[in-house]
Amino acid sequence: MVWSLLRIFLFVALVGAAAWGAGMLLEAEGGVRVSVADTEFTLGALESVIALVVLVILTWVAFKVIGLLVAFLKFLNGDETAITRYFARNRERKGYDALAEGMMAVASGDGRLALAKASKAERYLKRPDLTTLLTAQAAEMAGDKAKAELAYKKLLRDDRTRFVGVRGIMRQKLLDGDTDTALKLAERAFALKPKHEETQDILLGLQAGQHDWSGARKTLSAKLKHGSLPRDVHRRRDAVLALGEARDIVEESVSIEAREKAIAANKMSPDLVPAAVMASDSYVAEGKPKYATRVIRKAWEVAPHPDLAAAFARIVPDESAGKRILRFGVLTNMHRDHPETRLLQSELQIAAEDFPAARKALGDLAETDPTARTLTIMAAIERGSGADDAVVKGWLARALTAPRDPQWVCEKCQTVHGEWSPICSNCDGFDTLAWTRPPEGSSSMLTGAEMLPLIVGQIEPPATEEEVDDAETIDAVAEVAEADPEDAADKETANADAPPADFVVETDETEQKKDAT
Repeated sequence: MVWSLLRIFLFVALVGAAAWGAGMLLEAEGGVRVSVADTEFTLGALESVIALVVLVILTWVAFKVIGLLVAFLKFLNGDETAITRYFARNRERKGYDALAEGMMAVASGDGRLALAKASKAERYLKRPDLTTLLTAQAAEMAGDKAKAELAYKKLLRDDRTRFVGVRGIMRQKLLDGDTDTALKLAERAFALKPKHEETQDILLGLQAGQHDWSGARKTLSAKLKHGSLPRDVHRRRDAVLALGEARDIVEESVSIEAREKAIAANKMSPDLVPAAVMASDSYVAEGKPKYATRVIRKAWEVAPHPDLAAAFARIVPDESAGKRILRFGVLTNMHRDHPETRLLQSELQIAAEDFPAARKALGDLAETDPTARTLTIMAAIERGSGADDAVVKGWLARALTAPRDPQWVCEKCQTVHGEWSPICSNCDGFDTLAWTRPPEGSSSMLTGAEMLPLIVGQIEPPATEEEVDDAETIDAVAEVAEADPEDAADKETANADAPPADFVVETDETEQKKDAT
């Protein structure tokens, strides 16, 4: 409505300007005198302007007539399409102009204008391989999914545009959440253009998301073959896929095949912590503790990790605390200054009830890196050393609000996971989980009341005098938690979100109980 009024106003303004100009010319004196042979023509100001316009028009018509005559002469000389090309040249110019304007409209985000220009270009050019693609993109931008899908389906009819049509429909299905159809379309697009990197990535993600590990590994090999993936990255991701396949086999209770897959995954990427843990457990099940020790040692050499320590403890589950400290020397002698190594040494000494050695092993971590796990271990050391309950409560109170320890965090969406998985449960990212500290406020932390039993051991009847003291301390910590309404309100969420293994290596007695179970 506004645009229509504006056009009317502009038209009236132009007519008024032309009338005013004509009036000025009529009142103007002088003119143009043209002499041809013995004839002389004198033109006034207005007549001169009119004559100039007529001359321009006649010149333009003359060029057109000359072009038509040239085309006719070519036709007489045997060029049967000369006249057709002459008339089509103007249409092509208009069509390509409309196509260019439509592409600019798509780039600027104006979907409606792009649709109009695409329709105009189609009328002039008759080139569906160009105009249909523009129509599809413009329809997507304008939010007309039905028209966009219809345009992409038209592209399927031409061999030159079939891949573009399949890819366009595939992307629409992905936006709609129809992953089953998207997977089939991705496979078809991959068959048409196996070197297309985006199609490779989409197909790989869909296959991994549906646990088609063998198909995903084939796609990954194709990425390596066509040079779109470095060899070291391929080795790592192939190990992740093999480990995902092993985990699925474990759930299906096919133990022997699962062991083979886990061991193969570890060989492909020894630094992949979940693969090392599963391979170690597989070797233990086969009665090969030396191989299990070697696997954990290699992974620990790359990066210490609490899951590796737990798997190393499972190699010899029934050993005494003293022997365990000696056996763990294989790990603790490496990366002595690493926080995970120092925490492990401290926990081992707590299990052996050598609290001065535990304090020495922990060093200054409680001051330089006061995480929830570090502060809880300090509370256990103070408790074992006979410190007052007020001191123990102080450490646990600090642990309530301390920064969280590293966990499996998706590098893509920052979602915290309780355990490693090949696929992020939130964003479906493939191989995006990294062992790092989660962002602040990502999820609730364990309170001291939930962490303390992991240090002092589980209470079993009949209760001893020491266990009664521990229970009293737990009650005191619960009072600390109740002092902060938000922490108390989040207590149940914290129990579900954070795995206990993030804070301590269990004592010999606890492991023996788990093994017995």
